[in-house]
Amino acid sequence: MNAQNLLKNALFSAIAVSALGLASTTPAHAADKMAVEKCYGINAAHKNDCQSPGHSCAGQDTKARDPNAFVAVPKGLCEKIDGGKTEPAQKS
Repeated sequence: MNAQNLLKNALFSAIAVSALGLASTTPAHAADKMAVEKCYGINAAHKNDCQSPGHSCAGQDTKARDPNAFVAVPKGLCEKIDGGKTEPAQKS
């Protein structure tokens, strides 16, 4: 292998390792700092985050804006969304 190819491979490897390191650490740090809350009544059909009355899993709510289905949003955002509530309409 000649010196030019060796240098290209070393440079490419350094850039790739560096990019992978940034990609794997940035979201984890951001998620640790961001507080979330459950916001009821703002979901789209099949876009709820967890169980609600009538089903036991995320993505199974067939009704949009279900007052008993929640979506996780950044803390403080729920009360700014029309129809958003921090408590479900029906306690399970």
